[in-house]
Amino acid sequence: MRKWLPLTAVSLGAFMLLVDVTIVTVALPGMAADMRTDFAGLQWVMDVYALALAALLLGAGSLADRIGRRRVYLGGLALFAAASLACGLATGPGELIAFRAVQGVGGAAMFATTMALLSGAYQGRDRGIAFGVWGAVNGAAAAAGPIIGGLLTDHFGWRWIFFINLPVCALAVYVTLKAVAESRDPHARGLDLPGMAAFTTGAGAVTYAMIRVGENGWSSPTTLGLLGLGAAAFAAFVLVELRSSRPMLDLSLFRSRTFVAVMAAGLLLSGAAFSYLMYVSLWLQSAEGMGPVGAGLALVPMSAAAFFLSALAGRLLHAMPARLTIGGGLLLIGVGALLQAWMLDAGDGWPAIVPGLLVTGLGVGAATPALAATAMEAVAPARAGMAGGALNTARQLGTALGIAVLGAVFHAGLRGGLGDGGRELSEPLASGGAGRLLAEAPAGAARETLSTLVDAAFASGLRETFLVSAAMGLAGALAVFLLVRTGPRRGTGAPAAVPGQAVPAAGTPAARR
Repeated sequence: MRKWLPLTAVSLGAFMLLVDVTIVTVALPGMAADMRTDFAGLQWVMDVYALALAALLLGAGSLADRIGRRRVYLGGLALFAAASLACGLATGPGELIAFRAVQGVGGAAMFATTMALLSGAYQGRDRGIAFGVWGAVNGAAAAAGPIIGGLLTDHFGWRWIFFINLPVCALAVYVTLKAVAESRDPHARGLDLPGMAAFTTGAGAVTYAMIRVGENGWSSPTTLGLLGLGAAAFAAFVLVELRSSRPMLDLSLFRSRTFVAVMAAGLLLSGAAFSYLMYVSLWLQSAEGMGPVGAGLALVPMSAAAFFLSALAGRLLHAMPARLTIGGGLLLIGVGALLQAWMLDAGDGWPAIVPGLLVTGLGVGAATPALAATAMEAVAPARAGMAGGALNTARQLGTALGIAVLGAVFHAGLRGGLGDGGRELSEPLASGGAGRLLAEAPAGAARETLSTLVDAAFASGLRETFLVSAAMGLAGALAVFLLVRTGPRRGTGAPAAVPGQAVPAAGTPAARR
């Protein structure tokens, strides 16, 4: 059993950092009530973690190649634990958001090294077993996050979704020190700090613009200025990468039509399938009166369907052309969102969205396993690690931008559903205050009228959100069908990805095996 200790160490870290992507979803109403935060604050609590992951994944992989993968993994664990403690002790939304960003930095260090550590620890059949278990653990994290978050929030309070990370981190550090050997790339090159700075600035500016658009409007100087800053930063990133001798991302990879399609698919899959879950959770808890556990269980059908399809049908889907598995999966994601928009009416409860969640989950389970292998097949073997890291970055960026864009759509839909006479209620409703508003309303006709108005507002906001999610899923499917070659995918030996799973970071031996 000792030989599986490296797998245990890596799986503990991967499970924890991926659970923290979804565990916060069901705790948002409690955070909003305790900290009196607004809708934009709640978005940032979710968004800043994904943004940090997206911005630093490629850089963390390069740093690990240079100074040691175990060292970076241990540093990530320590930083993640410290940030989790600080999140749990935060006294205001600003502190919580800042420490969530630090948590994302630690998560990026772990995310970028897990596959490299496993690849160095195992060979042959053991490596296949290790990656299979690791993939299953990651899939389970996506399904378990809402349930674990609901249980902790319901019984101990929302702060325990962060405190629970401390013993897990301590155990992971102990096992890593005891069983994981150090490794590095003797040919590793320096860090692309200008590229990292430009990419982070661009992603942060665009995300901030989308989060503030509900308050500022699309034509406001603030929105236009932030979007302009984002465009300028991304243009600078392109120039830096083209001129750098050690680029964070080799832009020549985008000469492959298949690679372009896979990057678009990763970005749009995450935005279409996962980003609306925080708004569904706000509806379930604040308007429908469900507790955190009930809200978590209501969201499980999607992640459970994705996990089981990936686990049970992986071999069958692997033999199919990538354009069918990825494109068909994105098509199902779009159809699932359309189904939720069609079935949800004012006054409906959580059962109305379950069929759509199941269809979306099947789409995620069909598309995700093929993404990593197809991305690495589309480029030269020497660039496979960078391609895998780029896909991880695209997926995390898709989550961050999706939360921001869909938040603007959701808020606008709420205001539309409230009508001219109730628009002042849009901010309290969006930030999880529906239950408080209803409790404070006088009993009788006034409360009934307010309840009807709240139901109509959430139905309007969620329908608009689902429609935009559907458009993203269908756009991704169209890109894949148009750009990905029609032949069957070659076997690569790369582990099948599952919902939320990492793929090899730049330069890691996992991509070179």
